[in-house]
Amino acid sequence: MTAPPILKIDHVGHAYGTFQVINDISLEVPAGELTALIGPNGAGKTTFYNLVSGRFPPTRGRIWFAGREITGMPAHRLVPRGLLRSFQITNIFPDLTVTENVLVPLLLHHRRGFSFLRPLRSERELYRLAAETLEQVGLGRYAHRTASELAYGDKRLLEIAIVLSREPKLVLLDEPTAGMNREETARMIRLIKELADRFGTTFFLTEHDMNVVFSVAARIFVLHQGGLLAAGTPAEIQADVRVREAYLGGTFGD
Repeated sequence: MTAPPILKIDHVGHAYGTFQVINDISLEVPAGELTALIGPNGAGKTTFYNLVSGRFPPTRGRIWFAGREITGMPAHRLVPRGLLRSFQITNIFPDLTVTENVLVPLLLHHRRGFSFLRPLRSERELYRLAAETLEQVGLGRYAHRTASELAYGDKRLLEIAIVLSREPKLVLLDEPTAGMNREETARMIRLIKELADRFGTTFFLTEHDMNVVFSVAARIFVLHQGGLLAAGTPAEIQADVRVREAYLGGTFGD
């Protein structure tokens, strides 16, 4: 019996008044498969991610996650179910240490609350989990450093660590290499591949850098003018004439 997809989108649409931003999209993301969503500027990628992650509901269609319908479910209910999102703009606690940044979601995930009768430093198991998570993303040596002191690429890695601490089933990565230099980008690519392979986490990413997309994604969906233009393997997408025309007058992938 075939396992259900981790994410299923069924004829989803979204409009702002009379302006249709997302138009009748249907797609499935297999569990454990590293998938990418691409499209020219204004194609509707951010709106699509907002619908999936619960920032606002679709105006039509239905969404399933891990076999259960989540249409219109807000983000604060999706996160405990294992659907998390990272944003293009780094979203960390700059005045906390790197370890404390990871401890905050760990406390929430394990339903622990701060108590003056039980100091945070007594949570040895959570500190151990935080240290393990930081090692996984290569930030173990910066555990006691204030987050604001990190280089930009390391801040993006810290955001990944914050997401991973919630033990996600599906992670929506919004432009994970935006603003990174070549070395930082290569490091992020290696990390995403390693995490997907080691932990079976499903990553669904949007990305402007096509070299990143074609080096990590097993399947690619292409949005254009709010609709699903194409879907397939990297080789199929590169060879698709419609996709090439949608990108810079036919120079896509050259």
